[in-house]
Amino acid sequence: MRRRTFLKAGAASAALLAGGASLPLSAEGVKQPNILWISAEDISPDLGCYGDEYAVTPNIDTFAKTAIRYERAYSHSGVCAPSRSGIITGMYPTSIGTHHMRCKGIPPAGVTCFTEYLRAAGYYCTNNRKTDYQFAPPLSAWDESNGKAHWRHRPEETPFFSVFNFTVCHESRVRSRDPKLLAQIEALGPDKHDPVQATLPPYHADTPATRRDWAQYHDVITLMDLKVGDILAQLEADGLAEDTIVWFWGDHGRGLTRGKRWLYESGTRIPLLVHVPEKYRAWVRPGDPESLASGVNKDQVCFLDFAPTVLSLAGVAPPAYFQGQAFLGQAEAPPPAYIYGARDRMDETYDLIRTVRDKRFRYFRNYMPYVTYAQHIEYMDEMPMLQDLRRLHGEGKLNADQEKWFAPRKPLEELYDVEADPHELNNLVEDPKYHDVLLRLRKAHLTWMEETGDVGLISEPEYDAWKWRDGIQTVDTPSIQRNGERVAMAVSTPGATIIYRWADDTSGHWRLYSQPVPWRDGVALRVKASRAGFKDSPEITASEKGGTSTTKPSVHPVDRDDLKPLLAELRALRALDAVANDSVSVYLDTLAAPEASMRYWAIVLLHRMVDPALRKPAWTDSFLPLLQDDSVAVRVAAAHALCDWGRAEKALPVLEIELSNASSSARLFAITALLQLGETARPVFPALKKATNDKSGDVAKVSRHAVARLRMFLGTAPPIDVTRPI
Repeated sequence: MRRRTFLKAGAASAALLAGGASLPLSAEGVKQPNILWISAEDISPDLGCYGDEYAVTPNIDTFAKTAIRYERAYSHSGVCAPSRSGIITGMYPTSIGTHHMRCKGIPPAGVTCFTEYLRAAGYYCTNNRKTDYQFAPPLSAWDESNGKAHWRHRPEETPFFSVFNFTVCHESRVRSRDPKLLAQIEALGPDKHDPVQATLPPYHADTPATRRDWAQYHDVITLMDLKVGDILAQLEADGLAEDTIVWFWGDHGRGLTRGKRWLYESGTRIPLLVHVPEKYRAWVRPGDPESLASGVNKDQVCFLDFAPTVLSLAGVAPPAYFQGQAFLGQAEAPPPAYIYGARDRMDETYDLIRTVRDKRFRYFRNYMPYVTYAQHIEYMDEMPMLQDLRRLHGEGKLNADQEKWFAPRKPLEELYDVEADPHELNNLVEDPKYHDVLLRLRKAHLTWMEETGDVGLISEPEYDAWKWRDGIQTVDTPSIQRNGERVAMAVSTPGATIIYRWADDTSGHWRLYSQPVPWRDGVALRVKASRAGFKDSPEITASEKGGTSTTKPSVHPVDRDDLKPLLAELRALRALDAVANDSVSVYLDTLAAPEASMRYWAIVLLHRMVDPALRKPAWTDSFLPLLQDDSVAVRVAAAHALCDWGRAEKALPVLEIELSNASSSARLFAITALLQLGETARPVFPALKKATNDKSGDVAKVSRHAVARLRMFLGTAPPIDVTRPI
């Protein structure tokens, strides 16, 4: 396996203070290249240069003629925030605890934004403007990060790394009826897409709404293409085109049903085009510079490879803890055999899926097979084509391929021959011809989970309890020491980075500290420190002593000494899924396990995986003490099971109490259970109604759905739409 094992990395600040390791330059006299990223949201490779005849993307297509077109480029997630968390850190979100959508993560001390290494190497780094990293970006990450950030603001002769992110093709724009957007689409004239001409995948219902969504999806891509042309024109006008390596890429698959949020090709395969100017080709690939002029690359690359590749192109050695590898530049590595992906909580809805892909096959492991693909997600369900799909499902008018998404349960495993079955509809798990492939990819998946320290089997409330044990922490105040004509700075918080600026700098720009700076008489030096997921330190000046320690001693969840054996036990327990009915005794014994995560899954597996016909009345007696468990996840899981098993009088009050838990993830666990209970939750209807105003948007969304369902049972609303999932 080529993805690097996540070991406890050394503090990022140590590498930055050393200035970063340099790679040898093979093109004599060539200065560091500028690097420009142009990213677009929510698009698959639905572009003319990728063979989509319906697409109208003239600027991107022209750009592609002198670029490398990557045919097998992938996100590790089907949605933006976990994808961007991996891009900016070079780490799988499942390794650093940033895997649940918008989870407000805290990366471990040794993990920082890769742009800090670029800044330490002399690059001016700008981001226009999206971050969405699953943690608040530290001030040290960017020279500029706002809607006006631009390479044009850099000091003269300074190399730049600039990011421009276009949201015009976001999922929300596909379904938007905003008059301004519609006017822009109408202005496309003959380039506006005719819905009748759209080619639909077989899993979509052919309705006017579906065709309109497909047409507007391509329309907003055309609008995005205009913005790409504008950025490239600016680069040309500034005389920088021959000095700049340019990337164009999408942040995950198309924002349409069964695309975004899912780990299928439609949700994770992205467009990636990289243009290397002629003057840099010998530097980027000394052995074969002409291969960079243009062409098609069919090696597998993924988002974890982006950070090491950019550093490699800049002449900076990627840090050892990165889990991807460079596919260009001095640190270029052989292509991988496999790429990986994960799906965890999406907005308000929990799921747990892992995937591994080689060049032909894709394997899935569904760790929550007891939930349907078609779970309700409020934001996702605003898409007209999905509303049609749900309606037609309720009317029994879908064909077999379309109906698969509404199966009440998912299979434990899925295996697809993507070459023969590009829409991934024919599951080959039971086909003996592919048994060896199944075993090989299953092993690759399990090895990846082990070597990367996948924490996804730890419930979100439990992980949050570890993560927030000491609350939101503040970085220590830095110390400042003047030695003659230079000023040295230090900070005691592991993983923190120091930034500084002079009082007469009217730009307000914070510089990254990597080595002692020259002293300036009569000008105050302002200093602070930042770390991803922490509050910035107080700002001090060179006249102050600094060095006050405010950080509480804390161990990050992924650095816990007991984590590795716990994850091994969890994987071993879940390996019994295929024989759940024969594993009852193991599950019952595990109810007394010392680790809360083991007790949690033992309850869930008995409740959701074992055949109900095998249940024994004594099980409820075993579950009752767990209503007072120290872990909220265990309490909620036990209460959910007991409510389903006829003991609601004991268990329902527990779920109602947890709706007031201080932890938003605990409240989300409780409200999710109440939603799934249906009419059994009737006695707590007032509490559910109150929860629709919860300060956590995800809790409020599930509460609204639960209230709508219960109103049917209470007779205060029309019969509920049967097309809406549980």
